[in-house]
Amino acid sequence: MNASAPRIAVIAAHPRLRSFTMTMANAFADSARDAGAEVAVRDLYRLRFDPRLRAEEMPDHLGAAVRPDVVREHEVIASATLFAFFYPLWFNATPAMMKGYVDRVFGMGFGYTARKHGGNQPMLGGRKMVTFTSSGAPQDWVERSGAWASMQSHFDEHFAAMTGMEIIGHHNVGGVGGGLRKDVLERHRADVADRARRIVRLYRPD
Repeated sequence: MNASAPRIAVIAAHPRLRSFTMTMANAFADSARDAGAEVAVRDLYRLRFDPRLRAEEMPDHLGAAVRPDVVREHEVIASATLFAFFYPLWFNATPAMMKGYVDRVFGMGFGYTARKHGGNQPMLGGRKMVTFTSSGAPQDWVERSGAWASMQSHFDEHFAAMTGMEIIGHHNVGGVGGGLRKDVLERHRADVADRARRIVRLYRPD
């Protein structure tokens, strides 16, 4: 293991492999690897990840147990110093697949733990998170509708506060649809690849 290389977990959710989301996620991962990072890609649909939190997993009772699929995820991403999330906005919000992954994988015992005298203690302090999303609606409409501020507050900021991670960006591409021109797709792919290279350079361990 290269101690000077950032360790990045790319967590992506889209049912279509040949989608804008997966194209951007793979561009980010490839560019980060080329820049020297260690990268683990978690393609949730191809992994057939189950986003449903079961009753026996809930940490509000004695005997709560983490299921084997979550144990495997913890093993893969535990050493990541940066988490990069890729997903589309559906109904102007985070899709169930990604929300379920966060609920199950970043829950009690991995993302945070209980304080002895009440409240929660973050467990991922010092880690970074960056998010790349896309929407069919243009970005200005996503902002004017209130969805952008709501998602950042309810999901991004709350998630970061619970786990102790630092948000280093949330980038949304609006107006993404089936008729996206190839040159536009390539421009976005190049932009994501460039962001990955800059992130690797900026967040190399001391």
